[in-house]
Amino acid sequence: MLEQGTKAPEIVLNDKDGNEVKLSDFNGQRVVVYFYPRDNTPGCTRQACAFRDEFEEYKALGIPVIGISKDSEASHQKFATKNELPFILLADPELKAIKDYDVWQEKKMYGKVSMGVVRTTYLIDDEGIIEKVWKKAKPDTNAKGILEYINS
Repeated sequence: MLEQGTKAPEIVLNDKDGNEVKLSDFNGQRVVVYFYPRDNTPGCTRQACAFRDEFEEYKALGIPVIGISKDSEASHQKFATKNELPFILLADPELKAIKDYDVWQEKKMYGKVSMGVVRTTYLIDDEGIIEKVWKKAKPDTNAKGILEYINS
């Protein structure tokens, strides 16, 4: 997992509409980048909807929200439409950003070990430095917790 104070690796991925999005497109502003395991799963849907519900406050603060998973552009398109998600979703089927941000890790579920995305959120400052990391972010409180941190 990348630590606070680390230069955020560049991200170059396609969004749900097939448009290339780069992290460097947001130089000069803070950005929330959250990594999640999979579209349309209970926890990931709750997390996305929590960001949706807080989106106007993020927008008022001028802070873009970017969600990244290994799902395809088409999957993101359906997920965003179904849940009315107003923020950016990036497809990372080759695990490029997922590995660069060190969130592809061994996970244990019901005694079974497998590799997967560990739900992690990064707040990146206006100079591209990781300002804060939420490791093993809680789906229901992550979006609000980031705003509390920003507003404190």
